[in-house]
Amino acid sequence: MTDRWRIQTEAEIEELLGAPSPMVQQKIFDHVDEHAAAFIAKSPLLLAATADREGRVDVSPKGDAPGFVAIEDARTLVLPERPGNKLAFGFRNLIANPHISLIFVVPGTTETLRVSGTAELTRDPELLERLAARGKPALLATRIGVEKCFFHCGKAFIRSGLWQSETWPTGFRVSFGRQLAGRLGAGADIATQIDETIEQNYKTGLY
Repeated sequence: MTDRWRIQTEAEIEELLGAPSPMVQQKIFDHVDEHAAAFIAKSPLLLAATADREGRVDVSPKGDAPGFVAIEDARTLVLPERPGNKLAFGFRNLIANPHISLIFVVPGTTETLRVSGTAELTRDPELLERLAARGKPALLATRIGVEKCFFHCGKAFIRSGLWQSETWPTGFRVSFGRQLAGRLGAGADIATQIDETIEQNYKTGLY
């Protein structure tokens, strides 16, 4: 089915949304300035977007204590990797396509920080040790060459009410057990075992 309202040109986008003002364009830097650095130092969570050789995109959350991303200089960030699910979609993408984009989040702050550039992976033991947490070195590190850095306004977070606890759903919890047991044709006992294993891993397998 063809959508006769499909948007196919940049001109159509600007017709609907308008063009950015010169002031907005001035907020885009090609480096991490002091304000961006202060935000990164307070951020315990970011979302990292990568794409494979064909342009298929993956987004992965990365989190640790505030300031877990190291700033080597105004044009270089270093992101440590901790134990995870080992799928490594983002790292596999970076081997094929070095482009990366990050969104840094600070709890309670409606603005976010967007950084994009190119990345390389390293297993330099001295660097991994410097990025250690709770006595354990990083598994690997992503060194990011900054090409674009800017603050994104808080409208999305304000509209979503994300930081307003009264808007949070009550008792909502993801059950990998129920999801996987259904796929495997297993019963509730297997679902419970899977969930208990994951919960234990959350306690003992973070680092």
